[in-house]
Amino acid sequence: MKYEYVATKLAELTDDILVCFLCETEKLSDKRLRALNEATEGALERMIASGEFTGAKGTTASFVNPPGLQTNHLILAGLGEAGKLTADSFRQAIGTISRLQPLKHARSAAIHFGGFTDRANYQTAIEGYLLGSFKLLDYKTGDDAGEDPQPTRLRFAVDRKQSLPGLRASVERGVVIAEGQLLVRRLTQTPSNELTPSLYARKAQQLARKHGIKCQVLDETAIAREKMGGLLSVAKGSDEPPRFVILKYNGGRDKTRPVVLVGKGVTFDSGGISLKAGLNMHEMKQDMAGSAVILSTLLTAARLNLKLNLVGLMPLTENMPSGHATRPGDIITMRSGKTVEIINTDAEGRMILADALDYAGTFNPQAVIDAATLTGASLYVLGYAGAPIMGNDDNLLNRIVDAADETAERVWPLPLWDDFREQMKSPIADLVNSGGRPAGTAAAGAFLEYFVGDWPWAHIDLAYVDLEPKGRPYVPKGATGFGLRLLIEVLSRWRKL
Repeated sequence: MKYEYVATKLAELTDDILVCFLCETEKLSDKRLRALNEATEGALERMIASGEFTGAKGTTASFVNPPGLQTNHLILAGLGEAGKLTADSFRQAIGTISRLQPLKHARSAAIHFGGFTDRANYQTAIEGYLLGSFKLLDYKTGDDAGEDPQPTRLRFAVDRKQSLPGLRASVERGVVIAEGQLLVRRLTQTPSNELTPSLYARKAQQLARKHGIKCQVLDETAIAREKMGGLLSVAKGSDEPPRFVILKYNGGRDKTRPVVLVGKGVTFDSGGISLKAGLNMHEMKQDMAGSAVILSTLLTAARLNLKLNLVGLMPLTENMPSGHATRPGDIITMRSGKTVEIINTDAEGRMILADALDYAGTFNPQAVIDAATLTGASLYVLGYAGAPIMGNDDNLLNRIVDAADETAERVWPLPLWDDFREQMKSPIADLVNSGGRPAGTAAAGAFLEYFVGDWPWAHIDLAYVDLEPKGRPYVPKGATGFGLRLLIEVLSRWRKL
């Protein structure tokens, strides 16, 4: 798709489709609405008066061959109440119309921002369009196969020439971020037979090479040499060997300590000996969502030329039952030297993350953030609406909360109390890998904390926010890619803690 940027009036645009934004209103109260009404020869005023369209959030209106305009089709996108307007309002408004057939099949489309001059709105509008129109057709055949139709040209229009440089920069940034999130969606929807640990590691190498990121892959021998007992214990039941991917992006000064990002990469989670129920087990191909977020975050940071140093760690494995699999009751020695009594082999994510968090200390990090589809219990904390976060540094947690407000990827901090730390202790080993049902999400965070060194750390539980069950304006049903926008916002604002 080709992107163009123009400063012009509505009546001068000749694209097949013209999109305009309106806040909720009962009358033509501002100059832009009156101009739009005049261009459509009073059609807007009649539509508002009839209640057919008021600009309410999520509403749309459509004019075919509107009088007074050169476009074939005018689409109005409702933003909601003006007093409650946010950048995400534009993401949602464009996401709502992004799947409309006239827009998808148009040769060219224009989005006119009129009097809306906040650069954040330009960025979120293109994010909403690309994220909302996404459709995975890679595994379709016949008439359903091939590329999903899209306009060949998308133009962004404003009233004043002074706004053009900011418009271009903001849209270009939004394209990169949206493409990063779409990569997460693609990876998490790839079937496990096509994304085994070794195939996934190879994919990471290819993507890293393309964007100038260093990538090292540890095979099972190197993992054993590192004494990553947690990762090896999870991998034992599978015929597919584990991998440990190390990514390095150097965008800052040479001697500046890096921010280390860690992502859980269980490419299929059967639960192991503690086998999951068959219903919805197919969704467990997405248990590598955390690693996909981390991989894409480093790639996106490189594309945006962020001025800091990053390390990404991706422990990759399957969790399968077999005669070789780790059993409940086994005791595992972790990379840190701590011993863990296995209570439930389905609590495997924390085992591989624990080794990765311990390994993170070798980089002398400024801070460490991990992302993982870690606990089913998170469904009963925030449901599908947001991600629980935990950590040992309030400043770091506050930065994530602030970034969540900016990106509309919502999070909520949970405490790490001594009660949860005690819950994860074993009578015969140092720790248990499962403390049972009570406070399952916070207790899992307390387990991870035992493997964190003397540096700021935060954990983001992606379970359930990685999957959209019904579909929302710019999040079609299926994989969401949650976490990419959040981390990029945190890193874009980064300063020393």
